[in-house]
Amino acid sequence: MQAVILAGGLGTRLSEETIVKPKPLVDIGGRPIIWHIMKIYAAHNITDFIICLGHKGHLIKEFFANYTLHMSDMTFDLAAHSSITHRNEAENWRVTLIDTGEATMTGGRLARVLDRIEGEEFCLTYGDGLADVDVSASIAFHRAHKKLATVTAVYPPRRFGVLEMEGDIVTNFREKPQGEGGFINGGFFVLSPQVGRMLKGDTTVWEQEPLKMLATEGELHAFRHHGFFQPMDTLRDRTYLEQLWASGSPPWKCW
Repeated sequence: MQAVILAGGLGTRLSEETIVKPKPLVDIGGRPIIWHIMKIYAAHNITDFIICLGHKGHLIKEFFANYTLHMSDMTFDLAAHSSITHRNEAENWRVTLIDTGEATMTGGRLARVLDRIEGEEFCLTYGDGLADVDVSASIAFHRAHKKLATVTAVYPPRRFGVLEMEGDIVTNFREKPQGEGGFINGGFFVLSPQVGRMLKGDTTVWEQEPLKMLATEGELHAFRHHGFFQPMDTLRDRTYLEQLWASGSPPWKCW
């Protein structure tokens, strides 16, 4: 089983960070958010990743090129031009990094890597969203309904409190209830490579025509996730995720 991660967007709403790095490399607890996403998949024995690069993609290449070195204790013998690794804590992952274009849309990025898919199904998600989703259960759900696509349906994050008023007098204040507003696309897809017939080129937006076609044809099912979900769209979102990590029990940490 492989997981494709979309990591090529501009991340303009998080420009405080993305002016110098791609959004998937923005740190949460000292590790890039894409690392957290990969750890979620690895906890479900998915360790073969295909990362779709775009904006500042060379920095993601440099991160993985140096990752084993940064996770190891080393001795370098400069005279002998040799090195010895004493301890290596890097994960046992296979990571394929594909440049899918600076301005390519999400569906176009997926189309560019479909030839790298080796099985009858694969996972797909965004490089900026965390959840405590049961990936194994979503795969089992996908295999059971035997359709082309599964999307993880999540509740939108609670952003605003609700005022209860009588005239101009506030009688109560409550946090926005979880689930108010209905389910949204939370990523963490499970797909058949046959979805490629819905992808027409670099300008294809995965969330528009392809998903609409799949829904119209009855080929899209929703795996309902009632737990934690949080995208990192803004600096406020990043700060919130940092606070959760600093608490010692971030809800998405399943490893």
